[in-house]
Amino acid sequence: MNLGVFYSLFALYLAGLIALSLWLARRQRSSDDFLLAGRQVSGRLSLGTTVATMIGTGTSMGAVGFAYTNSWAGMLYGIGGACGILLLAWLFAPVRRYGFMTMSEELSYYTGARPQVRLLFALLIFVASLGWLGAHLIGGALYLSWATGMDLNVAKLIIATAFTLYIVIGGYSAVVWTDSIMAIILFIGFILMALLISVQAGGIQALAAEVPSAQSGWQALTHIGVVPALSLSAVIALGVLATPSFRQRIYSARSVRTVRRAFTLAGLLYLAFAALPALIGIAARQTAPELADHQFAFATMAVQVLPGMVAILVLLAGVSATLSSASSDAIAAVSIFIRDLLQQCVPAGFAPKRLLLLSRLMLVVVAVLALSMALLSNDIIRYITSLIATLMSGLAVTALLGRFWPGFRWQGAVAAVLCAMLVSFSILLTPDWLAYWGNPVLPAFAGALLSALLVSGFYRHQPVSRLASMRRLRAERQRFLQQKPAAEIAAEADAANTHSTRFDPKRDSPL
Repeated sequence: MNLGVFYSLFALYLAGLIALSLWLARRQRSSDDFLLAGRQVSGRLSLGTTVATMIGTGTSMGAVGFAYTNSWAGMLYGIGGACGILLLAWLFAPVRRYGFMTMSEELSYYTGARPQVRLLFALLIFVASLGWLGAHLIGGALYLSWATGMDLNVAKLIIATAFTLYIVIGGYSAVVWTDSIMAIILFIGFILMALLISVQAGGIQALAAEVPSAQSGWQALTHIGVVPALSLSAVIALGVLATPSFRQRIYSARSVRTVRRAFTLAGLLYLAFAALPALIGIAARQTAPELADHQFAFATMAVQVLPGMVAILVLLAGVSATLSSASSDAIAAVSIFIRDLLQQCVPAGFAPKRLLLLSRLMLVVVAVLALSMALLSNDIIRYITSLIATLMSGLAVTALLGRFWPGFRWQGAVAAVLCAMLVSFSILLTPDWLAYWGNPVLPAFAGALLSALLVSGFYRHQPVSRLASMRRLRAERQRFLQQKPAAEIAAEADAANTHSTRFDPKRDSPL
């Protein structure tokens, strides 16, 4: 591959991102515009940004690399991701009408909008967002390092600097536009690679015939173990269901219908797409059986199968997809810091222009923190599965029970989070247990669910109504954004504790 051409196209791509961001920044007047694109993201852009994230770092680096060593078991990644996004579409798309700004705000609504509990959620989700951002930095750096031969840590620094530059300028609008463009290139690249691989091998059946019998068909599951296989699909599905950046896509969409249709179509496309990473991984194993790092399987096949310029474009799309995925998690982290952590510390709030500037500055801080985390690991699958099981199992239980059980208490939410972390750490620190489960997500989720049910059932007092929770959130937001006089906001907050009328999203949402 011609490095000069690659560097030139990469520089041109970054220049294009910055130019697009400058154009989109003209419409930004508030932190809502910067962090949620004014809540006017169309169905096509919602579909594009969702697909780009799903076939970006995790699929091209994780799923293809997993298939390199485990053949058709590489499909588990796609199956889990598709299940997660379809569940998200039908279970949580309706929360768009409530006007939430962050995932911690949503979870707080389910548990009485208590400031202390919201702060706990915010801290956990902020760390989770940094973790996801770190995973994408690792993926992008692996691409860049493999393609150019540069030191991996230097590549991580370049990737972090690149996405920070254009997102600081363009905000979430730049994220969804660049995601959508790169989703098209990556999708075409995957399909083209699979077709050329099949032709060169004499057909898919001929390629599959070369797979060891212990890893062919359903034997692929027994090869890695049925429980670890279920754990892998479950951890990917749970990751989608409880990842803050996917929640941002719900909150930023134009309507419930917009985001539900986008997520449903993305899930169906990803399900149909699940076999392609496995096919590419299998071909990479047969073509380069001595590959030192299986995470480079996708890049190896791109260079060996695709025409020169097309291979460069696909690799560049892979790098840019990790940039776009990273930027989504960066925006989620900044939203949580501004609207949850900072709001608790400075309830009097800031003027709109000052808050917009603060959002941009915080994005730089988030990038630095995530880069520090990314420097500690280079394994995408292990990094992601450990992160999800430890931090997100309890949050997923809180979201599911809170969404559908009015009697859910904040004590149950705290118990779910703490139990999930305890179980996950216990398994991660016990090699025999980890070998049996594959990753801690199943026992962590089960433990979180059981503890949440038991603790919530123990408390018999009447929980705070959903209407009261929403009015509290609304009062806090208006105070922070300086939208109403403090006395008027205090009166509305008091009314939230005394009135029991039915919740009306148009009247009572924080919007």
